[in-house]
Amino acid sequence: MLNFTSVVLGRSEIDFLAIPVCEDAEIHADKELLALVAEAKALEEFKGEAKQQLTLYNLLDGRVRRCLFMGLGPRKKITAETLRAFAGRAVKAVMGAKRADLTVAAPLAQALDMAPQVLLQALAEGACLANHSFTRYKEKPKHEPLQRVSLLVPSATAKQFAALPGRVEAVCRAVCQAREWVSTPGNDKLPEQLGQAFATAASRAGLKVRTLDQAQLKRAKFGALLAVAAGSAHAPCLVEIVYTPAKAAGAQTIVLVGKGVTFDTGGISLKPAAGMEAMKGDMAGAAAVVGAMLAVARLKPKQRVIGITPIVENMPSGTATRPGDIVTSFAGKTVEIGNTDAEGRLILIDAMAYAIKKHKPDVLVDLATLTGACVIALGEKMAAVFSRDEALTAAIKAAGEAVHERCWPMPMPDDYKELLKSDLADISNMSSSRYGGAITAALFLSEFTNATRWAHIDIAGPGHAKKGSDYCGPGGTGFGVRLLCDLLERL
Repeated sequence: MLNFTSVVLGRSEIDFLAIPVCEDAEIHADKELLALVAEAKALEEFKGEAKQQLTLYNLLDGRVRRCLFMGLGPRKKITAETLRAFAGRAVKAVMGAKRADLTVAAPLAQALDMAPQVLLQALAEGACLANHSFTRYKEKPKHEPLQRVSLLVPSATAKQFAALPGRVEAVCRAVCQAREWVSTPGNDKLPEQLGQAFATAASRAGLKVRTLDQAQLKRAKFGALLAVAAGSAHAPCLVEIVYTPAKAAGAQTIVLVGKGVTFDTGGISLKPAAGMEAMKGDMAGAAAVVGAMLAVARLKPKQRVIGITPIVENMPSGTATRPGDIVTSFAGKTVEIGNTDAEGRLILIDAMAYAIKKHKPDVLVDLATLTGACVIALGEKMAAVFSRDEALTAAIKAAGEAVHERCWPMPMPDDYKELLKSDLADISNMSSSRYGGAITAALFLSEFTNATRWAHIDIAGPGHAKKGSDYCGPGGTGFGVRLLCDLLERL
């Protein structure tokens, strides 16, 4: 779908050309592009201001049938994310016009004071990510994805970065698969169904897969995970996906754990009805982890990477775990259930303890749509990072900035642990205070990490979107896939 092209404008037929235009600077070198931009700016309604659009037809003696000019705004405000959004909007415009091919004129990297790879990757990501919509339940989808997107670059650039389109497409396909899983309703992704979907996708990618069913989880004493699943008629499972590099000796082991609650009613501590339909996305962390593993299979990093996804449905019933119950976790610690809607942390602690015992990871990162408190603190477009490892935190923050999956470091004060004390068990899954819920949830998880380098990423805000953006439709966002892939390169 994605490729480089170095065609000469005016000599080749182009069905749909998209040209980014800066408001106050020239960002192209090709004389034909400069002439086209000058023609567009000669019109009163287009000056290259941010998000301005203009379409002209049959340019360069008819060889460019449609030319879409898109404003980027002033030079000093143009970032990689600006280019990502431009490419996404261009793809959506072509989809709306019911055309199949798009050629994007890449601007000069030096004109934007940007590294060439950063610029090209941003354009490629925006195009790939926008070329997706969730249409599984639509009888007649309004738009079809494009068949081809070509980045117009000099031949030397195409040769230098020949591997970039394939890499970007591999990661973005994984993001789109994660989006599909998150947007699928709960009735079509029961725990056994989602576990099978994860396992099938990973096996097809050439990864080693092991699935623990309910009987195996009981034998292994995943007490906290099973407590969450107790109210559902559908059995839980845990999917373990392993990538081993060609040179495994001496390689770091990185474990990624993703929360996989296929639907979260809150259990006996039932959630309010308003907004509960969005709880089909409470497995966005698991989707991101498996998506990242699919990309890993193509990218082949130097580390050994393991993805672990505990998968349950949290339902109220006569067999559901009750507030006040005490359960024994995989790690052997007892947990008093203060609230059955604090369920994500329960399945995570068993999966994390299992990962630490079995794989002895050098780094452990978990992703979870864990707390509404995190959304209150940071809004719907930013994730929270909790870790006592400053270097790991910095790497996650840098990865988030690079791919625009922003993460903000949060505190983990020891004195807040007092809020998790239980008179009857080793720890409570619920804070005794209504405040600082994202912090106390992270502190709860930290009690099961031993001395492992660990970070918790709360994606409750950005894991799902009510409205679409420039390169993502409404529903699952796939947040975390690109973040984790970039992070692996930094570890």
